[in-house]
Amino acid sequence: MRKLLLPVLAICLLALAPLRSVLAGDGLFPDIPKAKARFSEEQACVEPIDDMRRNHMEYILHQRDATMHEGIRTKQHSLVECINCHVSDAPDAPRYSDEQHFCSSCHTFAAVRIDCFQCHADRPMKTGKTGMSSDSGKQTRRQAETDSEIIEQLQALVSGSSDNE
Repeated sequence: MRKLLLPVLAICLLALAPLRSVLAGDGLFPDIPKAKARFSEEQACVEPIDDMRRNHMEYILHQRDATMHEGIRTKQHSLVECINCHVSDAPDAPRYSDEQHFCSSCHTFAAVRIDCFQCHADRPMKTGKTGMSSDSGKQTRRQAETDSEIIEQLQALVSGSSDNE
């Protein structure tokens, strides 16, 4: 009986070894970076943390639809605000393809593909008064000037062609 007890005890200890690392915090769950800001003085996040973990995608999709289809822009469930709060703006901050990025830390664990950052910035943007990056603002103004010039040229062509008729 004693000869059998020692191998069984050894097997039990080996089976419990992974549980020890999970309980120590080095386990199976992702290491989620802490937020670097608070939503407000009263709230750490826009919604309770357990709610955000379960429903953040619903909030982001609803925000996208309200913005794109209805022109309603709010900060509460904005992807830009999430990134500004949860992702470092340091030059060496991880990109979304790195498991250390706030979004990727859980999405990699859950095997969920992130497609937000094909269009949106995965790190906070340094903004001016207009809310967009200064380079982006310059490009937008240049594009508007170019568009205005093209419209003027088209109007001149149209009015010139009607004079010839």
